[in-house]
Amino acid sequence: MHSLSSPTRREAFLIVLVFVALLWFSTAGSGVQHSDDTYIDNSNTTSNPRPITLAEHWRTRVAWSKGSIPNTRVASHVPGWTILDNLFVLNGTVFVVTDYPDSIPDLMTITSTGVEIHNGKEAVDSRTPGDREMRVVSPKQAESLFGSSAESIDGVTWIVNDPPQFITHYYHWSAELFFGFWRTYSSMDPAIDDMGNSALPALRRIFFPHADADHWRDYSRMNQWVLRSAFPSLTTEYSADWQDRAAMGRPIMLDRVIFTDRAAAMHGTSFQNTGRTASVPSTLPGSAHWWSTMRASVIRVCGLDANTVGDMAQTPVITYISRQEWGRRMLIQEDHERLVEELYKLRDEHGYEVNIVSMDKLTRAEQITLAARTTIMMGVHGNGLTSLVWMRPSPRATVMEFFFPGGFAYDYEYTTRALGMVHYGFWGNEYFTNPDTPAMAYPEGFQGTSIPIDGAVVARLCHERLQRLAN
Repeated sequence: MHSLSSPTRREAFLIVLVFVALLWFSTAGSGVQHSDDTYIDNSNTTSNPRPITLAEHWRTRVAWSKGSIPNTRVASHVPGWTILDNLFVLNGTVFVVTDYPDSIPDLMTITSTGVEIHNGKEAVDSRTPGDREMRVVSPKQAESLFGSSAESIDGVTWIVNDPPQFITHYYHWSAELFFGFWRTYSSMDPAIDDMGNSALPALRRIFFPHADADHWRDYSRMNQWVLRSAFPSLTTEYSADWQDRAAMGRPIMLDRVIFTDRAAAMHGTSFQNTGRTASVPSTLPGSAHWWSTMRASVIRVCGLDANTVGDMAQTPVITYISRQEWGRRMLIQEDHERLVEELYKLRDEHGYEVNIVSMDKLTRAEQITLAARTTIMMGVHGNGLTSLVWMRPSPRATVMEFFFPGGFAYDYEYTTRALGMVHYGFWGNEYFTNPDTPAMAYPEGFQGTSIPIDGAVVARLCHERLQRLAN
């Protein structure tokens, strides 16, 4: 038997040295953990340390002491499109908390009752919001209503205060509602570049207070494709969820809200000029490349490189979207055939890529891929032209839209210009462009099957556009 003895001074020193060495090797090259749950990655010595969030603080409730309830801030506003910070909701009613009620825009330009939109005084009056929809209250009133705390909903929330009436349509979703939403939100980052890089936090969720889960999708299933491509982590809540939250009887406070209301947007001057609710936020500041963030996100899901697709150096792509099997808004058959013939001549004589397609025969990915590659898109006024939003803006990017003579609508004309591209409207062998566009009109024949077009004139304009801007 050997008795245990205390380690010598030398042995103690060696033990400490080994412990220190093990500790050093376990942390070397892997960064430093800080008490604020932010990890500084030092592995890339060619750039500044990059913070990586390891854990998000669990914040389910916000509380305040007497007299210190957070005030609501209107960060940006045009009729129908409002960005608010610290917005409260209780029992289904939205509350704006402020010491300065006169600083809050007229509530009719923020919200409505969310009913369907129809013409006539009675219909207009039915959309006028009251205290059930939105209230402006003082901090003292808010504390009386809410108590000393509220449930917290952090991040960025989009409240779509519209009925399903227009939502369930590819154009009204992607080129109007979603288009206007991003134009509004992107105004907070004027530095968005042509590749879509943005410092804006991603949208976290959408609330549809007046639509259920079956009544925001469109028949072609493009709405959900666009939304999920742009924001893969997004969650959605519908009218039943809104009612569930109201039934809890507890106030909630949302960090940042983009509040959208079609009826409210109709009070905007731009809407009155174009009939397009998405035109209203065009008066907000913003980058010339504001939409590139959404375009890049969506086309990347289709396997495309946003850096190269649609570049000026590539062979021009002409895409004619045919409606000849739709039963309405169709070209005269002989004119359709002549147009196809003239476009193929351009292909054979000048080497342009020409595509004659019916969008409903393509998959969603094929539709977006083709549009993203297209230099000149054309077709009769119709839903297929919505895909122009995936085209890459450039000096030669062009949309040509065919109308029954005397008819005109701003749907695709406005959308094209908002993206920095050129739009031409056609009446047979005549064409026009901004600022010489006619007044909106829907004459008899607008929806018909005898819309004329001069294929030779269309082809000549295509070649002129591409040749003049090729150098």
